[in-house]
Amino acid sequence: MAVGWVTALKLVPWGDVLEATPQILQSAKKLLGATRKGTSGAAAGSLADTNDAAAPPVALQLQQLHERVARLEQEQQESAVLIQSLAEQNAQVVQAVERLRLRNQRLTVAIAVLGAVCVCAGLLLAWTLRQ
Repeated sequence: MAVGWVTALKLVPWGDVLEATPQILQSAKKLLGATRKGTSGAAAGSLADTNDAAAPPVALQLQQLHERVARLEQEQQESAVLIQSLAEQNAQVVQAVERLRLRNQRLTVAIAVLGAVCVCAGLLLAWTLRQ
């Protein structure tokens, strides 16, 4: 099972992921800023312009539409906050995986050096015992 994860991690182009992470984070922040501005003021202004002589069902429909738009704007803002949070978490995960990749490379080199030292020590011991 661990071999599958290692294989999957090797297939990921980590250089591309690392390069794209700041752009993803910046885009999420822009989306959050754009949705925070909102358009609720424009919707409220359009309701104020309605004719008082209009039939009650139309006024009721307008009120319901206004409430629905307000709910949708709130959901959009919450979604933007969630997307930004996910983008930040993704950036942290990418950084952690990059650190683990570098640590893995260092450990591989250390094990190779240790193996070479052990082989040399074994050869030296064998040579010493033959003398």
